[in-house]
Amino acid sequence: MKPIRNSAKAIIIENNQLLLTRNQDEQGFFYLFPGGGQEKGEELKVTVERECNEELGCEVVVGDIVYIREYIGKNHEFAEWDYDVHQVEFYFECRIKESVEKFIGTNPDNNQVGVEWIEIDSLNKLRIYPSKLSEKIMNRHQKGCYMGDTN
Repeated sequence: MKPIRNSAKAIIIENNQLLLTRNQDEQGFFYLFPGGGQEKGEELKVTVERECNEELGCEVVVGDIVYIREYIGKNHEFAEWDYDVHQVEFYFECRIKESVEKFIGTNPDNNQVGVEWIEIDSLNKLRIYPSKLSEKIMNRHQKGCYMGDTN
């Protein structure tokens, strides 16, 4: 069994739009919050900064943790290949440090095909992970929320 993995993610909202990475698999396009795995000896805020540079190609100012999510693979739709994954994700409010014309990451994820600003009111029309978090953002739910094991 794999060890539990920590991950740090960015929630970047500007002008009623949410910045997400666009990814593609055999089912089509899906969207993820920018961020990724914490490295040993790395503070979570540094993880968010590094991952945003890798996936978005820009620097971010990291604010407070606003959501915590667990993902226990055996309990979800991807159990066939994620059965031994257990990840704890820390979602930080972030903002882009300087205006960016085009997002070009230095080391995008394998399935990543782009970066997009998505209108918050249309999040429910897309495949976004975790879907529960996109619902909370769309419905302007209270921050500081432990979401539990969700996909």
